[in-house]
Amino acid sequence: MDLMLSEREKRLLDILSEDAGPSITEISEQLGVSAATIRNDLNALTEKGIIIRIRGKSIPAFHPDILARQKQNIEAKKRIARAAAGMIQNGDTVFIDSGTTVALVPRYLLGKRDVHLVTYSTMVLPYARINPGIRLTIVGGEFRPAIDCLVGKFAVEGFSNFHVRLAFIGTTGFSIAEGITNMLLESAEVIRRMCDYAERIILLADSSKYDRLGFAKVFPLGRISEIITDKEMSQQALESLRGQGLEVTVV
Repeated sequence: MDLMLSEREKRLLDILSEDAGPSITEISEQLGVSAATIRNDLNALTEKGIIIRIRGKSIPAFHPDILARQKQNIEAKKRIARAAAGMIQNGDTVFIDSGTTVALVPRYLLGKRDVHLVTYSTMVLPYARINPGIRLTIVGGEFRPAIDCLVGKFAVEGFSNFHVRLAFIGTTGFSIAEGITNMLLESAEVIRRMCDYAERIILLADSSKYDRLGFAKVFPLGRISEIITDKEMSQQALESLRGQGLEVTVV
């Protein structure tokens, strides 16, 4: 997730993602700053929960797959997440799916009051931790580092204990013919159950996800209430989606 990192912190994280063993001196030479500055940056990243310090080494706290996805279409994902957060009202109840776009939604909830989020994703924790207006429930399950969430029988069953007004879901890819897909079958199972107990289902997907398919089918596009996407989505795609009776918001 994007925790408002500086450009130097992002470059430092890139170095650590490729090689967890460089010394502070080696990193300072690569970035052209002092060793003291690098130490301060490492301390700051540790406090934010972005890296972990083990036996004198610094390693990213997130799986490499997540770090790679976080770098894709960053600005579009922020706009989509901000628009989704704008739909949330004080006192709302909301399901939050896993994924690098959906996980950004809580970032834009500062100022909202008594918003109850229910999720199986652990990526929302840093935002919930700093926002007193968020109440967070995380359903149990087996942790999957590659998607930073909890899956399995307990996660699937856990959502049946709730009813919410909004469910924000992500996707590996979606199309009119195949609907919404996900990279993991286990995650697809959780999303299906989660959406059974939501009044409105909103898909958050940047334009790169259109006509792209993941391994596991989730459900047809007809199940969702709205799509929020970015302005790079082609006019032809927008017309096709709206032709299916879908509400599409472009940001």
